Amino acid sequence: MKTLWKDDLPVYYFDAAKKSSQKEFQQVLQKILLKHLKRKQVAVLICIGSDRATGDCLGPIIGYKLAYYHNYHFAVYGTLESPVHAKNLEETIAFIKKKYKDPLIIAVDASLGAKSHIGYVTLMESGLHPGIGVDKELPVVGDISITGIVNLSGMVSQVLLQTTRLHTVMQMADFIAQGFFQTLALPSEIF
Repeated sequence: MKTLWKDDLPVYYFDAAKKSSQKEFQQVLQKILLKHLKRKQVAVLICIGSDRATGDCLGPIIGYKLAYYHNYHFAVYGTLESPVHAKNLEETIAFIKKKYKDPLIIAVDASLGAKSHIGYVTLMESGLHPGIGVDKELPVVGDISITGIVNLSGMVSQVLLQTTRLHTVMQMADFIAQGFFQTLALPSEIF
């Protein structure tokens, strides 16, 4: 794990290819959830992305993996069957805020970054800006954010999302989903 700073907040980086990173991710995720989640509050995971581009399907794959894990204090939006993407993001956020009283929103999305960070998962105690890597203007989402760096940031970002290796995406999806499974399997001190 390495930590960088953005806007005076730590951004934790985890190499999804390293087995030792899984436990570190789980511990940091648990610590952040304990810090932010109020008793009897629902945590809502919004998995952002589309199943139409390999590099953009990280969120829906994670949603697919977590949607069948039944936990009354945890809800998942954005799956392969029913993705949350640029066209329905604002509508989904409005629905969640209407359905749940003061939800803790955890946003998950693919991102583009430096070559040395491809395959890394980031965790941050603030919202994320979906679509920023492909020049889309969407609202900031979440109280906590998790991203998977799937490819290089560059001038042809749309092409990079189309040509991202599925292995990279699946490795990070497994890493993030496993982190949530392990954190949610802990005693109910979080919820």
